[in-house]
Amino acid sequence: MITDFGTRCREVYAPADEVLQAGGGSDPLATDRPVKGGGADGFDRSRAQLEQIVEQLTSVEADGFEHGELEVLIEREGRAVLRQLFQDRLDLRALRERRLEVVVDAREVGRPAVERDHRRQLSSVFGEVRVDRLAYRARGQENLYVADGVLNLPAEHASHGVRRLAARAAAGGSFEDATGLVRERTGLDLGKRQVEELAVRAAVDFDAFYAERVSDAEERERGEQKDVLVLSCDGKGIVMRSEALREQTAKAAQRASPKLKTRLSRGEKANRKRIAEVGAVYELEPAPRTPADVLAPTKDKTLKPPKAKHKWLTASVLEDAATVVADIFEEAERRDGKHQRAWVALVDGNNHQIDRIRKEARRRKVKVTIVVDLIHVMEYLWSACWCFFEEGDPAAERWVHAKALAVLEGKAGIVAASIRRKATKLALPDDKRKNADRAADYLLNKAPYLDYPTALSNGWPIATGVIEGACRHLVKDRMDITGARWGLDGAEAILKLRALITNGDFDDYWQYHLTHERHRNHDLRYANGVIPRQA
Repeated sequence: MITDFGTRCREVYAPADEVLQAGGGSDPLATDRPVKGGGADGFDRSRAQLEQIVEQLTSVEADGFEHGELEVLIEREGRAVLRQLFQDRLDLRALRERRLEVVVDAREVGRPAVERDHRRQLSSVFGEVRVDRLAYRARGQENLYVADGVLNLPAEHASHGVRRLAARAAAGGSFEDATGLVRERTGLDLGKRQVEELAVRAAVDFDAFYAERVSDAEERERGEQKDVLVLSCDGKGIVMRSEALREQTAKAAQRASPKLKTRLSRGEKANRKRIAEVGAVYELEPAPRTPADVLAPTKDKTLKPPKAKHKWLTASVLEDAATVVADIFEEAERRDGKHQRAWVALVDGNNHQIDRIRKEARRRKVKVTIVVDLIHVMEYLWSACWCFFEEGDPAAERWVHAKALAVLEGKAGIVAASIRRKATKLALPDDKRKNADRAADYLLNKAPYLDYPTALSNGWPIATGVIEGACRHLVKDRMDITGARWGLDGAEAILKLRALITNGDFDDYWQYHLTHERHRNHDLRYANGVIPRQA
């Protein structure tokens, strides 16, 4: 085992004056060669290009340029200067690179032979550049490039800067738009498939980033202990390519063979989607209200509803609801590990979601109050009212208001009974009273989660607007672009990237991602797992 590899690696780069003054030795890899491009520091080509731009801008001809023409000139030529600066720096690094006495791979196989000027291409945000570096070789073994680790070069040609740009662009719009943006910003001509692959690679550390993130819970506990902690989850369908559908959906799609050649038949589109599970955690300052406050017309409201803050979102089309529920509980525990706050879970009434939340709460031994969204209750009431009233009858609105007020007062069971009685009193046939019975069943089944009096008096939220907004933003606004058909990896990556951006964590995540890229691609290839940064 080589124990001083890290120390020797730190000699990869030496201070500029020390290296440039070194010379006379017999080592063919000594760094006493003149710097490419002339000059003491190797940046003469960059200076020459900059001087050319200055000459153009100071010329009499430039006096007649419109400002737009000047912008185009400076942007085009300026990018060329930046690319040359990058290239000159890489060339200088190559000239200063010193041979290490010992390089050993992770299997403890040494690389005794060294060759200079092994070249690879790098597609940077400034354009194409080349990277020359020392190759450490042994017969029958893969070459090792210590400098690749120091530079943290990616496995693919596209630089991390290009990957970052592609990821942000792909998360914000279509892959076609993203390719255009990358081309405009960098001059690189990447295809849609390449941009999607870069986005997929950019999102690989999402789960680890949040799992390892240091919580600011202690600070919040000191200043915002009274805030309620809200958890919520929901699902939204994404149109997928056939190979990316869940097994059950794929089988249903096969059974529902196309009936028409030129358009979809009834039910065919339903078998082309896969549910993306979305989760949210946020905090809010309690805002006690009364049932009358909740149902008051917008113009007459005197109390503002609770406002969400410190919102955190996650989404996955790959994982199931149980995993996403576990993720939001993890985030909640990062904020309140001692379970000192009130935890409220907002749901739309989906039994599977309720079961998963209850199971996760038991596993973590935390008390969670589950509240069913009032808006869903209102929809059931409106559906029932049309069993009793003609369309457009103002009495329908008064009826729904009265029933909703009673539900908010904790009388869901009484409301359910009154709906059934009314349907029976009117002697409605089964097909006419179906929605009335459906609403009554819903109120009775969800009664344990309709304790609105407690929620309102404690100032808790009773509507799932945050998670519904998250579903629209994370999923629908991007994934439902006309004509989009998603593969599993691409859809999962875009959901993760959009969540990172929405959470305001993308910049912190990116530094985390680059650190882990260096570890995966470089550190693990050497005996002691260390590729040092230049001091």
